Amino acid sequence: MPDFEQSLGELEALVQKLEQGDVPLEEALKTFERGVALTRQCQTALRSAQQKVEVLLSKNGEEAVENFDDEDEDEDEDEDEDDEAGR
Repeated sequence: MPDFEQSLGELEALVQKLEQGDVPLEEALKTFERGVALTRQCQTALRSAQQKVEVLLSKNGEEAVENFDDEDEDEDEDEDEDDEAGR
């Protein structure tokens, strides 16, 4: 199985190719199918890495693993605070 960086690089190239819009339908479908497979490979690699991190943290005595905050959530919170300050 190719590594995460290779899969992600190929996926980005496929997206650019499809975004150009001049790909024949049959080729676009094959490209999309390959993109779905690459997406699944990347998700599997990320899940595996997350599990390894969780194992390493638990071995070092960490009780809980915290999820990373989504950047979009942070922006929404900032907008809510601005709205409240403007009242």
